[in-house]
Amino acid sequence: MANHKSSVKRIRQAETKRVHNKYYARTTRNAMRKLNGVTDKAVAVEQLPVVISMLDKLAKNNIIHKNKAANLKSQLAKRVNALA
Repeated sequence: MANHKSSVKRIRQAETKRVHNKYYARTTRNAMRKLNGVTDKAVAVEQLPVVISMLDKLAKNNIIHKNKAANLKSQLAKRVNALA
């Protein structure tokens, strides 16, 4: 157990942030899965900006690396553009 009040507070804050980050990362992954499952191009084009925005927010807050966000956005865009 921590020996200082400040370290106890730091542990509390870290746990809160971990749960918060996990929620937004999971929500984004689910949105990506939903977008990957779409077969209608019109629906996919409509959902793509929402998912890209979510990825940008995760990268901005250092929940995921900016290059990982860029790679995921590229893959999603390529998949959406390939739909007939």
